[in-house]
Amino acid sequence: MSIVVTGATGALGRLVVEHLLTTTPASEVAAVVRDKEKAAGLAARGVELRIADYDRPETLADAFHAGDRVLLISGNQVGSRVAQHTAVIDAAKAAGVAQLAYTGILGGPEADFTLADEHRVTEQLILDSGLPYTFLRNGWYTENQTENLAPVLAHGAVVGSAGEGRIAYASRDDYAAAAAAVLTGEGHLNRAYELSGDTALSYADYAAVVAKVTGKEIVHNDVPAAVHQEILTGAGLPEGFAAILVDVDQAVRRGKLADTSGDLARLIGRPTTPVADTVAAAVAAL
Repeated sequence: MSIVVTGATGALGRLVVEHLLTTTPASEVAAVVRDKEKAAGLAARGVELRIADYDRPETLADAFHAGDRVLLISGNQVGSRVAQHTAVIDAAKAAGVAQLAYTGILGGPEADFTLADEHRVTEQLILDSGLPYTFLRNGWYTENQTENLAPVLAHGAVVGSAGEGRIAYASRDDYAAAAAAVLTGEGHLNRAYELSGDTALSYADYAAVVAKVTGKEIVHNDVPAAVHQEILTGAGLPEGFAAILVDVDQAVRRGKLADTSGDLARLIGRPTTPVADTVAAAVAAL
């Protein structure tokens, strides 16, 4: 039996593996990756590499073994994820894994925005498979905001169309720690966790945090959805992806990413990372 992390060289997967290695022998951790060379560092530390690709179902036949505890990290290609996830679920079922944990989205079946569509379908596919599951319904990563910090600082503004809607941000590392906890702990089978930060902030609140951390004047500009779409496409985003982000802001306006259930803090055994800390790290990296 191994603890298996798919997408193990991705932004979230790398962090999950790091958390696992603090409590679990490397010989009991397996990384499912597409690129062996990219994962050479993990192999050097004793982690088993299993080479497979979500888009090539035949490569997944040997990715999982009976009794494995598996983390399916959702694919990042919106529009392709149902087929990709189906391939992983089918392979996990054929292997007879002991647990299939899945990184979905906050709200699960109640998440009514476009970005959640494939996550809802995937959760149902896992339920239909009969596999023992754990649903990790991740809320918004603080890094989703801080990755766009440069233009915020350049223009002195956080722009969005979410109005006074709030987001319960948590860091990517917080979500990774939660995933490691459910893969190594007991009592998590056939449960769903609504994972989010301890405090929900509006975009105006977020702008104030950036201003305090940087010492710069940062304002919040709320714009109509159509204008927001034009701003994003004008900045070079594909029209379809820009529409998804605008739709997320409308979900934020409806309160869909504001839940503060406390599940995340309970799983990781500490408060979630303050937004200011993630902003400060992003500023230092610029």
